[in-house]
Amino acid sequence: MRSLRPALAAPALLVFCALAPANGEERKIVVVTSFPEELTTRYEQEFEKRHPGVHVQYVWKQSRDALAELSKPEQGGADVYWAPTLANFSILRERGAFRPIKVERAVLPGKLANQRISDPDGRFEAFDVAGYGVAMNAPLAASENLAAPKRWAELARPDYARRLVMPIPAKVGFSPALYDIFLQSEGWDAGWSLLSEMASEAALLDQGALPTAQVKEGKAVFGLTIDFFAVSAKANGAPVEMIYPARTAFLPAHIAMTASSPHIDDAQAFIDFALSKDGQKLMMERDSMRHPARPDAYDEKPAALVDPFKLPSNVILDYDFEIGRRRPPLVTLLFDLAIVENHAQNAALWRAIHAAEKSAPDEARARALAEARQFMSFMPVSNVEARDVAFLGKFGSRDAIDPATIAKWREEIAASRQKARDVLAGLGVAP
Repeated sequence: MRSLRPALAAPALLVFCALAPANGEERKIVVVTSFPEELTTRYEQEFEKRHPGVHVQYVWKQSRDALAELSKPEQGGADVYWAPTLANFSILRERGAFRPIKVERAVLPGKLANQRISDPDGRFEAFDVAGYGVAMNAPLAASENLAAPKRWAELARPDYARRLVMPIPAKVGFSPALYDIFLQSEGWDAGWSLLSEMASEAALLDQGALPTAQVKEGKAVFGLTIDFFAVSAKANGAPVEMIYPARTAFLPAHIAMTASSPHIDDAQAFIDFALSKDGQKLMMERDSMRHPARPDAYDEKPAALVDPFKLPSNVILDYDFEIGRRRPPLVTLLFDLAIVENHAQNAALWRAIHAAEKSAPDEARARALAEARQFMSFMPVSNVEARDVAFLGKFGSRDAIDPATIAKWREEIAASRQKARDVLAGLGVAP
């Protein structure tokens, strides 16, 4: 869910080799990853300094391709899988693709607040945690008298939403997880209602770096994002603050050893280094700006980073990983149907509702406007269905979804929006 392409274009296969040791012996471990080159290169350099007889070969694979590669016999020859892709690690664990690894639990708690971030059976371990929230242009927010949002729901207020940019989940890799965090925090029905209202006034963007870039450039005051974009911008002098609303989540990247690795000691050595205090500190360098999964790595941390292990307890959502890893295709489809499609028409309807609500309506008019809000927030999937593993299993990918289901949901959403339009027309409000 967090898998991102490297900042620079990268070939499918990235191989980094050190000079052969003087004795002529060569040992190699193959690491499948989707982390960007600036991060993997630093780990290669520092690991090979400590283990000069071991060469690291990186195979760069996006989430879907990595799953296919590691599902091959003997995991395609890989020794280590190291990536920010929640679902893949759970799926591969269930397929028996990982060997138990050794970790020092005294310094790697495997938990953040009440949220478990590592496999309880020791098949994979959290490497870093990425927070989800809001990039804010602090000087611009102050000039417009807009305080930092303390809760997700505040962003649905028109004065906030009109200065907000949001990523499109079908286009931006991290955003299905972001919206699922939002929905788990606010509740399925209330969450979609808030998202519909927020998005009607917001600009929708199709690249992961754009929300933070537009905040940085003053084109927006707020942008929904994953934190390393905002933290990196701040570390490089931009007037950007990363805001973590109450009940957000920090989702982990993981590292694991494959079950078929013939290089157990060397693979464990690479994992040990990645999880060591020195290894964890590497990810906080300016080119990366990520949050370690090891609490003691935060001493002397950069000012731009927070220590998530010391955040107030009300900030961290007890995120349901089992639901979260299954829902992204469904969340992405519903966002497209209810929010991206007919965005301009939906915006006009919400503006009409907001305008009518300012007129201090009587009781009957208030009930009608509440009804219009319900029609604008309609979703064809219930909360019960959205938490049902069997139901979610029908939506493993967009390509696997029955086109007839998509057409039916599109019609139901359109009909509900028309009902909202009719209610507003009955009140003499023209969208």
